[in-house]
Amino acid sequence: MLKLTSYPVVMLLAFISLGFAKYATLNNLASSETYSPAFTIYAPKEKKAGSDALFSNADYLYKSWDLARVGLSEAAFEYALKGYDYLSKTSLLAKKNILSIVDFSKVSSKKRLFVLDITTGKILFNTLVAHGHNSGNEYASQFSNLPESHQSSLGFYVTLGTYFGGNGYSLRLKGCEKGINDKAFERAIVIHGAKYVSDSFIDSRGFLGRSYGCPSVPTEVSKDIIDVIKNGSCLFVYHPTKNYIQNSTIINSQDLVYH
Repeated sequence: MLKLTSYPVVMLLAFISLGFAKYATLNNLASSETYSPAFTIYAPKEKKAGSDALFSNADYLYKSWDLARVGLSEAAFEYALKGYDYLSKTSLLAKKNILSIVDFSKVSSKKRLFVLDITTGKILFNTLVAHGHNSGNEYASQFSNLPESHQSSLGFYVTLGTYFGGNGYSLRLKGCEKGINDKAFERAIVIHGAKYVSDSFIDSRGFLGRSYGCPSVPTEVSKDIIDVIKNGSCLFVYHPTKNYIQNSTIINSQDLVYH
């Protein structure tokens, strides 16, 4: 359980309990658009100590941060908070103020990557992100943990270090769900920039380009995103497929810890 002295948790609980009317500004670096939502304050149903407070107030945070307006699925957000809470109880997360969500319930032509600062409610990035070539065309619907499958893998990841490879500046990922995404490192599933992740590609083909399974992002913002989320933050790749929801150890956890 996170201690109440954990900086991100203290900041978040103070943010909730004081009910500040000043909330997140969406900084969309991919499109250079800035949103200043008109927020409505919702009182949380229940307050709990530590990181459990984060998950118990998921509905409150989703509404007060106006995440529906930018298209993030509420289910994706709630599952992401539960997984963040779960991983926070391990030694895996070193960067606890950042939570990244890939919402594969959305069509690929929509901005499906959301990088949140959970101490302030700011959406740091909201941009396009590719799924695997064999996961589908416009929508991702097939997922795999197998090498050479060229499919995306769902579930919770922890970001690792960076390197320069065939796709330039890239970020390694550790899959945290056994049998679901734990072969990510072996498969070289990484975050990198790609020219096929762009509005111009969508305009010419009708849908976003696809990867070999990597959650690739627009080239022009790839370095900025990687530098914000690298070295120990939580990444959640979501799709409402029953197979994943029913078999995820993290989503169905009761204070269990996966190593």
